[in-house]
Amino acid sequence: MKTISRLLGLLLLLPALALGAEAGYRLDRSPHDATDLVSLQSGAKLYVNYCLGCHGMQYMRYNRLRDLGLSEDQIRDNLLFTAEKVGELMKIPLDPKAGKQWFGVVPPDLSVVARSRGTDWLYTYLRTFYRDPKTVTGWNNAVFENVAMPHALWTLQGERGYDREKHAFTEISKGALSPVEYDVAVRDLVNFLAYASEPAAGKRKAIGIVVLFVLAILFIFTYLLKKEFWKDVK
Repeated sequence: MKTISRLLGLLLLLPALALGAEAGYRLDRSPHDATDLVSLQSGAKLYVNYCLGCHGMQYMRYNRLRDLGLSEDQIRDNLLFTAEKVGELMKIPLDPKAGKQWFGVVPPDLSVVARSRGTDWLYTYLRTFYRDPKTVTGWNNAVFENVAMPHALWTLQGERGYDREKHAFTEISKGALSPVEYDVAVRDLVNFLAYASEPAAGKRKAIGIVVLFVLAILFIFTYLLKKEFWKDVK
């Protein structure tokens, strides 16, 4: 029994060990907020301007952005870059074969990336790119070593170097945003990616709370009914 318990414990630890092996870098907690519409709108703008050229969302339609407080006119005038109609999917113009040829792998779809990777991983990953002349793209990442993706947000963050032994970054050139402003921008982008991974998450949680409340009331009535039925049983 002890051997079986140890094996089960090891199996449960494998996902965490795999993540640690890939990362080798402590993840920061993502400060995203699914109820912050301003943050979600900013994240949608960042995604369309900096990510949509390579990363599509095959399960997400432009008209779902109305959930973020945007009108169809706002979506059409400011965010509709890869489609003609607001009801179309958020696809990319990049051919998958060309993407694999350029980067070595097909750029992943971002519809479910926040659920598969986790928001903490995304938040840390997007803030830990650094210059590396040994790679094809000239970029590397402290969380995902030898990543094929270049730093799409480098004009905002600037260029940095990284000492893997000391886990320390050094500034090479400044970006358009200060470090604090860049962290906020990444927070907004992760916020939007988390929303896109499950747009109905907020409604699902709200329904879940209502269901639990109803079950609690039913439990009270069920208990009272049970006492009434069994009151004469000795």
